[in-house]
Amino acid sequence: MIEIKNKKISKNEFMDLREEALKGWYTGKDVDLEDSFEFHHSLEENKIFSKKLIKAKENNQTLIQPRAGVALVDEQIKLLSYLQNESQADLLPTTIDSYTRQNAYEDAQKGIMESIKNNKSMLNGFPAVNHGVDSCRRIIKSLDIPVQVRHGTPDARLLSEITYAGGFTSFEGGGISYNIPYAKNVSLESTLRNWQYVDRLTGLYEEENISINREPYGPLTGTLVPPCISHAVAIIETLLAAEQGVKNISVGYGQCGNIVQDIAAIKSLEELTNEYLIKNGYEDVIITTVLHQWMGSFPQDEAKAFGVIALGSVLASLSKATKVIVKTPHEAMGVPTKEANAQGLLCTKQVLYMLKDQEFNNKEVKFEKEIIKKETRCIVDKCFEIGENDIAIGVIRAFKSGTLDIPFAPSVHTMGKILPVRDNNGAIRILNPGKIPFTKEILDFNNKKIEERASYEHREKSFQMVIDDVYAISKGTLIGRPRNK
Repeated sequence: MIEIKNKKISKNEFMDLREEALKGWYTGKDVDLEDSFEFHHSLEENKIFSKKLIKAKENNQTLIQPRAGVALVDEQIKLLSYLQNESQADLLPTTIDSYTRQNAYEDAQKGIMESIKNNKSMLNGFPAVNHGVDSCRRIIKSLDIPVQVRHGTPDARLLSEITYAGGFTSFEGGGISYNIPYAKNVSLESTLRNWQYVDRLTGLYEEENISINREPYGPLTGTLVPPCISHAVAIIETLLAAEQGVKNISVGYGQCGNIVQDIAAIKSLEELTNEYLIKNGYEDVIITTVLHQWMGSFPQDEAKAFGVIALGSVLASLSKATKVIVKTPHEAMGVPTKEANAQGLLCTKQVLYMLKDQEFNNKEVKFEKEIIKKETRCIVDKCFEIGENDIAIGVIRAFKSGTLDIPFAPSVHTMGKILPVRDNNGAIRILNPGKIPFTKEILDFNNKKIEERASYEHREKSFQMVIDDVYAISKGTLIGRPRNK
């Protein structure tokens, strides 16, 4: 059993751990920290993720970023260059392939060879570990704006080493958000430990005056996730990162569809994260926010898909999110073309331009913010309590006891008892809290909102509502109403 505590890894211990991590694939031998520090210091300011985020936050600007990744280096450069030049993207990604996410580097190598043979990408992302440090640097040198690593890896130690050395200045994920929604039977103890490594590595760069942005993955399963659940995970992963020396963190949230709730969620997420950081003594961490456009099933019709993208863009602007992760009109059909990716970005940019001077903060938003804060505090405070004030111990105990639960996750290490459903206005509420320690006031509020919908639809509140809601947007609505409604 791995013992996990929220305690900063000493530099000597970390260096011992590095020896094992760098042996994961032969490209690990090319990672040299001093050389990596020197390369980062040589980067122009316009290529540094954290600096661009800070500037956007100061200017009340929302930046746009796509997802994108292919198997070969030259093709990845072509793809990102196209998105940089043709779509007005502010930030760029390198999405990592599925084999690398599972540390299956031999399979990723086969995918590279097949991609060369077939003259097209046979992987669903970029195998950064296999390509190594120099190839990653080729990508960074070829572009004029910052690039982030986006993946889904429970054990990202070697990936972080190689991409940091390669000049990437932002890294997504965390020990909860890249385990429970992604893996079936990977222990939380192991992923928390692996991600303490990633964050300690980030902290080492920070000590050299190199600020690498870290971004916990906000949407989790992307399916009817109540704001309080994703907020709790984001806050916990932020606290774990801050302990290891991370200073620039972007907390994310997946669009749920109700305008009031989504705006309230982004605003409350930043406020709550800062609240818990300060309460726990981390006063020098800069927090920015990320809205992920709709992560559920998409309409197949491109015109309808643009409607979903546009709504996400409206929410990003009105909530004043620092960054929005953009979807494409090909979302329902698989990996998009570069042209479709650019279209989604241009659609988003147009909406952001039109709304940049507008604010939305009425009494409904303020009320919803307070509901989200109360629900989130119930979870996070209980994690601290059962962990005897150690949030790492607390989160492990929380998942075992159901104090923290994630709906529709594949992992056997979450209870999966919580059932979310939409209310009559489309906001996500709690149909069944499972073991989550909400107060009676919160449970009564959620029950009342769901009963209002049930009454309107002339049916009992039930699991069928949940099923209807999961597929609603792909069928053209937000709420899964019976046909006569």
